[in-house]
Amino acid sequence: MTEDFYCDEVLSGKTSVEKVFETQNVLAYHHTRPFYPVHIVVIPKRHIPSLITLEDADTDILLELLNVVKRVAIQVTNEHGACRVLTNLGKYQDSKHLHWHVAFGEPFR
Repeated sequence: MTEDFYCDEVLSGKTSVEKVFETQNVLAYHHTRPFYPVHIVVIPKRHIPSLITLEDADTDILLELLNVVKRVAIQVTNEHGACRVLTNLGKYQDSKHLHWHVAFGEPFR
């Protein structure tokens, strides 16, 4: 397995996920191993290594991705009163595929 869980497992269909929202280019789903009581991951369907590797040509996919993050964040905030939105970089980024976490609640671990 490579360092890209999202391409290798989720987008390939090897790991099934519970979808929250989907567009042609973006997928939001419940984290397969959540760190929070509500933990949703939002990913582009095309491989992009991280936020800092985005290129000018990626503007449209970034806007679509952020629109989905916003939509999911609104949903979680409406249901629970708050949420966190974050992305990891460098050694904090376990999977080398751009992804955003939308979460609510105290961490499990």
